[in-house]
Amino acid sequence: MTVDEYLASMPDDRRAVIEAVRAAVNANVPHGYEEGIQYGMISWHVPDDPSLGIVSLANQKNHMALYLMGVYSDEADAEWFKERWRSTGKKLDMGKSCVRFKKLDDVPLDVVGEVAARTPPEELVARARVARDRPGRAPARRRPT
Repeated sequence: MTVDEYLASMPDDRRAVIEAVRAAVNANVPHGYEEGIQYGMISWHVPDDPSLGIVSLANQKNHMALYLMGVYSDEADAEWFKERWRSTGKKLDMGKSCVRFKKLDDVPLDVVGEVAARTPPEELVARARVARDRPGRAPARRRPT
């Protein structure tokens, strides 16, 4: 499935929201990430290691969601993100890396752009290398794309 096919499969109201959030990511994500479909959602990942994604965007049954792996992999980035989002006055509905929303008014697109821009691919690769090399850590299982 392509990104265009994924978008075409959505109802018009959801597609408009996803397209706006996607545009904010695309306008800001650092050079070196590749956009595509992974795990059934739009994803921006390192081309040489597709298991290393920085942002994913999904249309779920009861909401839409941003998955922010850069935020998930760095506590300081997570705290920055939470404070930055809340400073906009918009409610943050967030799990570990998943930010859920139901309409475009729920999403501060400038913050989405800022978080997409925060982690260059080289930094994400370095973080993953450190995590993978931790003593006692079980080898990662790769999922098919």
